[in-house]
Amino acid sequence: MPSVTVKSSTGTTKFKYNISTPSNASAKAIQKNLPTVLFIPAVYLQRDIFHLQFGDPKLRRFNLVTFDLRAHGETAGTKIPEGYGQEDSVEDVVKLMEALKLPACHIVGMSLGSIIALQMAITYPEKVASLFLVSPLGLEEPDYVTAARVEIYKYWTEGFLCQLGTRTDDSALQDASYGACQFAFSNKTNSLNSAYAAKFLPVAKKNWGPENFDVFHRATVDFFTQRRSHSVDSLKKIKVPITLVHGMDDISYPVEYSIQQEKIFRDAGLKVTLHKLAGAPHFAVVDLKMEVNQLIHDFVLENSGGRSTPIPPGVSIVSPWDGVLRKAGWVPEEEEEDEDEDVEFVS
Repeated sequence: MPSVTVKSSTGTTKFKYNISTPSNASAKAIQKNLPTVLFIPAVYLQRDIFHLQFGDPKLRRFNLVTFDLRAHGETAGTKIPEGYGQEDSVEDVVKLMEALKLPACHIVGMSLGSIIALQMAITYPEKVASLFLVSPLGLEEPDYVTAARVEIYKYWTEGFLCQLGTRTDDSALQDASYGACQFAFSNKTNSLNSAYAAKFLPVAKKNWGPENFDVFHRATVDFFTQRRSHSVDSLKKIKVPITLVHGMDDISYPVEYSIQQEKIFRDAGLKVTLHKLAGAPHFAVVDLKMEVNQLIHDFVLENSGGRSTPIPPGVSIVSPWDGVLRKAGWVPEEEEEDEDEDVEFVS
């Protein structure tokens, strides 16, 4: 997978990224004159969390771009410093967009990604064509969620430190991994979620070993707990429409959390719509029934003047991570069994 090096005020980063176009799952550049959708990932997992979006023919009628966040996945470089927050992350993402020569993008931000997307629309409004926020985190972190994040961190560090020598206590690391996946998937079990879980541990060990415990805490705890809600005056700087998506099976954030955000956005005079999806977990994009994909497609089409392009004849649409996820245990046939189910929205 390609990478690009960018420099920002907090260091030098070699970002791993993917660009998919209507004709190419792993393109070198976007296709001009098409809407570009930038997917910003959530905490813990990698950019392949958007596998079901990048492999969907509806969405591949646009340019699709994503990347691994700093301190996550295959992205590498200068350690994120103490106090690294949403403003710093936005600077990194904007530098990445400039390096990839991306136009103003329709931003799809999930969980942590929604924090970055919202800040980007405030600080760099010229870079944002619309905001599609999945499991949006526009308010301060609830205390009980903070406690859960700290507990995952505690299990993780204990897994490395509770034994002598260089061996790790895999049971403690598995507890941390389970906590992260429970947070993401709400105990939903299917082959795709299991594949993500299988891929998580080796990458996490590499990124967040004892020499990087500080980075792990900054990226998975401090980033959330040190943020504050935006004022109405700040929100008024946003000039684009917003869609919010809340998974009704989210075990960490109740629907009232998203309802409150919708109200604050409306109070700021913003154009906002909230969709509540029955059965969806916090990482709602992994729902095999693909409700989110239809919402993204319609939202981007509506806010780009209806621009898209047909898939070229003979092109088979697969995501860039199709092969690696199959090797990790994903069984596509499970997805096919769910494709005929009706989309269920909660009013």
